[in-house]
Order: sequence, then structure tokens, then C-alpha cells
Amino acid sequence: MEQRHLGRTGLRVSRIGLGTLTWGRDTDEHDAADLLKTFWEAGGSLVDTADVYGDGDAEYLLGRLMEGLVPRRDLVISTKAGSVPDPDRRSDGSRGHLLAALDDSLTRLGTDYVDLWHVHAFDPVTPLEETLQALDLAVSSGRARYAGVSNFSGWQLAKAATWQLAAPGTRTRLAGTQLEYSLLQRGVEREVLPAALDLGIGLLPSSPLGRGVLTGKYRQATPADSRGGSAHMAPFVAPYLDDTASRIVDAVATAADGLAVTPLQVALAWVRDRPGVAAPIVGARNAQQLTAALSVEALSLPDEICRALDDVSAPLHRYPDHDWSTL
Repeated sequence: MEQRHLGRTGLRVSRIGLGTLTWGRDTDEHDAADLLKTFWEAGGSLVDTADVYGDGDAEYLLGRLMEGLVPRRDLVISTKAGSVPDPDRRSDGSRGHLLAALDDSLTRLGTDYVDLWHVHAFDPVTPLEETLQALDLAVSSGRARYAGVSNFSGWQLAKAATWQLAAPGTRTRLAGTQLEYSLLQRGVEREVLPAALDLGIGLLPSSPLGRGVLTGKYRQATPADSRGGSAHMAPFVAPYLDDTASRIVDAVATAADGLAVTPLQVALAWVRDRPGVAAPIVGARNAQQLTAALSVEALSLPDEICRALDDVSAPLHRYPDHDWSTL
């Protein structure tokens, strides 16, 4: 698999990443082992997790698998901290919480460092410089090799990155940012992606298949064994089952028919090759699904197909997201 630099850093990652959102909850150790081995054998390196995935079980499971299945040195481990299961406070970016969470992650993962550590979400009640100092301490202590943020808006990302660039040598440059990005969700193109491109930050799209909807599996009905058919994941899928999404999914299916490939391959190739994207993070229930996603490696979409998909999925951008003179 092709390797890409993450933003303007020396860190190289496979251009498709493996997500572990369901590990330890819907994905058991046997299936997780098959997924990790399949990914590694295909040349994949970037494995993304978080301290809250499966209430920590995802990290624990990944750590167990690194003990004997896949060498630690072959993987780029990315994890996140700062998201908390508190309805009154969804994120905690305090220095104390973040550093304690990182130590707990390292224990569960069975490693003394992670390659990439993200702040999971912006915390509006903690001074941003305090949150960023936790990243500096994590990198300077060797517990994290690179640092990034997740689910930051455009102004939040720009403020954080500029703060880190203000004193080179003492502050840790942001390497990556992780947000949802797909043909069904192009909101990052308004401000986040332009900021990331300007600041040299690599984008790691989550849900690049529109929470599974872009595969076409929901065109006729909701499969009982799908995320949309499960009680706890159905609300996650539901926003992308409207008429607007249906038109985009139909266009993806048409493109796939014309290219003799699958809708999954078309949707994933589109986001993988967008400017600024380092590696879409793909979640799969089993090795068969993952193999289907990894088969996109040989596919590059023709320009006319990309333009057609751009047009049918174009979000409505208004002032001041675009140059006022074009309005």
C-alpha cells in the first residue's frame, strides 16, 4: 500500500487507515485479529483508536494483538483522549485529564509510546494553551511521537496550530486532524480543510463511506446485520438516509457501474485522493469487508467521474466561506 506523509511532517502512514471504533463491543478478539492481520498483510500501517472506544476495550484488544500477531514496529498507532461520557461535559481538555488518559492508554496498549496522539474534541471551558501544553509534554516525554487534534472547527484548528508554531523548538507542531469527511459530509471543505492545507496539517477522514451508506447497502432497505439495523448504531446512520443522500448514493452507484467496480471503491477513492487528505480511516466488521475496502488501492477515478461526483454532492457554501466577489 502506498505510504503518505502526514501533513508537513516526517511521519509516514498508509493511505488507508484501520479504525477500531467497534472493537471490544461489536467486534470480538477473533474478528479483530483477522482484521489486523488482513490490514498488515496488505501493507497497511495506520491503526486508529481512542480511549473511549469500547470504554477502553478497543485499546486493550489492540495491545493484546500486538503482543504476538503483528510487530509493534510495523504499525503507526493513533489514539485519542479528551472525550468523556458526561452529558454535562462532553470533552475534557485539561492538562491533568489528558496526560492521565494517555498513561492509561499506554497501559492498555502495552506500549511505551504512541505514534500519533489526538485531543479528541475541543473543550470550551479549558484554556486552549493548557490543552496544547499536554501535547507538548506528551511529545517531549517520549510518550507520543506526533500530536494532533480531532473534531476541531476551522477557527479552533487555526488557533491551535498557530499557537504551536509561535515558538518552534518548544512547542509541538500539529501533525494531523481527524474529522468526518465523505461525499455525504463535505463540511470540512468550508474552513477546516483550507486551514489544514495552509498550515501543513494532514487530514485523516473518519466515516469516509458516509457511515456505510455510500456502499449502497441501504438503497432498498436496512439490512438486519448492518449498523443501521442495530439498536445502538441506528441513530448514527439515520442522518444519511434522506433524499439528498439517496441522490448522491445513486450517482456513486452509476459511476461504479460505468467503471466496473463497486460503490464502496468509488466513494473511498474519491475521498482518499482529495487535496490535503493523508488517510481515510475505514472501519469494518470482518476481514471480508476490509478486503473489499483495501481493493481500492489500484483504483484512481477518472477526472470526469470526480467532477460529476463533486457536482452532485456539492455543499452549499455561502458568504463568508467563499470569496465575497464570487457571490
